[in-house]
Amino acid sequence: MAIFGLWVINKAGGLVYQRNFAEGLAQLTSNEYLVLAGTLHGIHAITSRLSPTGPSSGAQVIEGETFKITILLTATGTKFVLLTSLTDTSADAILQKVYEIYADAVMKNPFHTPEMPIRSEGFDTRITALIGSSQGA
Repeated sequence: MAIFGLWVINKAGGLVYQRNFAEGLAQLTSNEYLVLAGTLHGIHAITSRLSPTGPSSGAQVIEGETFKITILLTATGTKFVLLTSLTDTSADAILQKVYEIYADAVMKNPFHTPEMPIRSEGFDTRITALIGSSQGA
């Protein structure tokens, strides 16, 4: 199993955190990451309306030929996106832990402005430890 990257997208579709963890992802510019986050936000919004059986929270997993995108949508509209290998089975659990770290290290930080880019050394350190332990598992 490999974890390639983590994105946090605010409720307006703006990328507020992006980090790569493994080789294999194309090196993109900051603007390209912003466009990708906005596009994923739009796709998620559209898929939430396409459900033939009633209300839906939107796409939760998108699979490509060589990778998988897993999305956790929070009650506030923030999206946590994990890019992993196709064989990954722990993305949901990891995203839940990322959300807990976000709530603890970012939202409880009195100097953080909601919906703005995350610039927290404590968040980075805890995410690095979480992904490092998950990569080794």
